[in-house]
Amino acid sequence: MTPGRSFLPFLLIPLLVLLLPLMVALAIAWVMGAVVLHMLTLILWIPAGRRVLFVHSNSPIWKAHIETEVLPRLPSTAAVLNWSERSRWPSWSLSVWLFRFYGGNQEYNPLAIVVRTWGPPKVFRFWKAFRDFKHGKEEPLRLLEAEFFGSFNGGRNVS
Repeated sequence: MTPGRSFLPFLLIPLLVLLLPLMVALAIAWVMGAVVLHMLTLILWIPAGRRVLFVHSNSPIWKAHIETEVLPRLPSTAAVLNWSERSRWPSWSLSVWLFRFYGGNQEYNPLAIVVRTWGPPKVFRFWKAFRDFKHGKEEPLRLLEAEFFGSFNGGRNVS
């Protein structure tokens, strides 16, 4: 056993003791943020008939498809954000908050969020499906679109 390894348990245990409360606090803060965001959505969006947020960009890979196949099929109450114009997004927008909270930092564009009355929102990530579509594989995109469009009906949630 090397001399440095004998000190490893003595370093890890205090580190874990210090980090565990921080990790628990962060988890509690995340859950509280999710609950507050969901409550705001229920209070501000549901009475107005809004349940869908769709985020896209001006990427040549999906721009034409989204403009002709997706946006026209969204409920009139849907919120739509263009990632390419994010510098103009209002910072106090519930749509922006939902996107930033649930979008994550991978495969977040294009993305759809369907708010459900009970339970967390349903998040649809279209990036991989469009990557496949670009390479001639249309089925993943068609299936994801069918699931997405089936998750709402005229602005009313069916789940």
